[in-house]
Amino acid sequence: MKSDKDLKKLLSDIDRKGYPAYKQTKGAYRFKGYILSIDHVQGDPFASPSKVSIRIDGSYAGFPSDHYDRPHRRIALQDLLMRRFAAASGRAGRGDSGSGKSGLIISSRPGQEILERTGCRIETGNGDVIFRMEMGFPAFGRSINAKGLIDMLYERLPELVEKALIYNDKEKKTFLDTVFLADDQLEIRKQMKETKLCAFIADGAILPRKSGASDLPMTGAVPFRSPESLRIRMELPHAGTVTGMGIKTGITLIVGGGYHGKSTLLHAMERGVYDHIRGDGREFVLTDETAVKIRSEDGRCVHKEDISLFIGNLPDGRDAKSFMSEDASGSTSQAANVMEAVECGTGTLLIDEDTCATNFMVRDELMQKVIHKDKEPITPFIERMKYLRDGLGISCVLVAGSSGAFFGTADTVIQMDRYEPCDITDKAREEFRNSGLVIGEASSAKEPVFDRIMLPVRSFRQNERLKVRVHGRDGFSIDREEVDIRYLEQIVDQEQTSALAQIVRICAADIADGKLNVREILDRVDKLLETEGTEALCGRCTCCGFARPRRQEIAATLNRCRFLRFD
Repeated sequence: MKSDKDLKKLLSDIDRKGYPAYKQTKGAYRFKGYILSIDHVQGDPFASPSKVSIRIDGSYAGFPSDHYDRPHRRIALQDLLMRRFAAASGRAGRGDSGSGKSGLIISSRPGQEILERTGCRIETGNGDVIFRMEMGFPAFGRSINAKGLIDMLYERLPELVEKALIYNDKEKKTFLDTVFLADDQLEIRKQMKETKLCAFIADGAILPRKSGASDLPMTGAVPFRSPESLRIRMELPHAGTVTGMGIKTGITLIVGGGYHGKSTLLHAMERGVYDHIRGDGREFVLTDETAVKIRSEDGRCVHKEDISLFIGNLPDGRDAKSFMSEDASGSTSQAANVMEAVECGTGTLLIDEDTCATNFMVRDELMQKVIHKDKEPITPFIERMKYLRDGLGISCVLVAGSSGAFFGTADTVIQMDRYEPCDITDKAREEFRNSGLVIGEASSAKEPVFDRIMLPVRSFRQNERLKVRVHGRDGFSIDREEVDIRYLEQIVDQEQTSALAQIVRICAADIADGKLNVREILDRVDKLLETEGTEALCGRCTCCGFARPRRQEIAATLNRCRFLRFD
């Protein structure tokens, strides 16, 4: 391995030469306390920045082994280090050393959720810290600015390493608080399973966000306060006694007037599938990790999904047991979304009627009298909720504001009143009985069949250098094939979208063999990510920029790829 002096000499030798001479720097160099690896060098100063990583010796990084000896602690600590580096880079990460992207230092910048990312990994065996970033190698025009890169690698980077990635006793509490919070969140999830809860919202939580464009907590928001009848108490290893509202498995209805906090509560539960950082306000707002937000999605494609639980004899003769469409309607798209969630193993459905197809959710008595059931292929969701609960073991949390018919199916009814929840289950049941409303009886349900085989994409197998472009959280393209995932509301970070694009590519080119069904393919992806981490998505050059998505979003993305074929 070469030394830092060797690199400095090389840079001095190529100063002012044409930019391609930077390619000579590729390799590993020993610096004080860490190894610097230049893994990929950009072609010119206006191209994507160069990929750089550092491996800090565990003895130099100095983190106590009990801070990373368990997966949840390791992921939380990695997340903290990425936040510290991003904060410390500040102006040091800006491009000010010449043309193009010269001088840029780009690293992962996590949001409010804690995700496993390629940007940082701590090795459990020796405590080595591997940190990945991108750097814009400086240039004057298209000539090398060696002094600029020497400043980046020998002044700015070592300073960032010391500030952000090295343990010190002065900040001992910060590191302990991070791993202790991870312990407490894991304990809540454990107790949720033991007590059969699909969600827990702690007293004092701040649910409203700062704005539609900011996920930070709203200043001056009303702290959450659970109703006495739904309040539960948990003993946590570090936070001690925590109380809050427990939402039991089954059918839960959230009602209330407009602007009283119904959707805000549901949104917090959507994000509760992830752990949150301290200070977010939702640290102890946790949801079944498999929960899926369901909505209608006009125009999406559907690949041979069994939606017969909700859709019967279609007028055009299509088979609902193997439904296909390049332009699904609101009702068929929502039926497909539900069944795809069941297929990938969800335990809880989260639904806001504002984003649903009305005819899919409920049909009132008058409509049933005017349009006879024989003329309506849709079995409304309201008539299948109990089967989902009792037959398939799937809970549902539904926000409703327009139809009281749901009172007749709910196990629990929560009214949001000025952002404060009230348990009105008994009142709602009594009013439903007195109303004379009748919920239609659905025909007996047959257990859905999930045997779709995903076929490989030969063009992907033959081309290892497929061009992938990511469009924020809204979607991506692979080799000019666009994938629209803007309605997958539980994707919280662009790095998850980047990871999903690579997972689709891997599934289509390597995993799908024409024999594995969707569940088996998802199992293979889970195993890959568990054994090799998100680094398995990087290909030839491990880089920052990928965050692990859930199994549910992986399945949903595969189902929205129009170029995939299922048998």
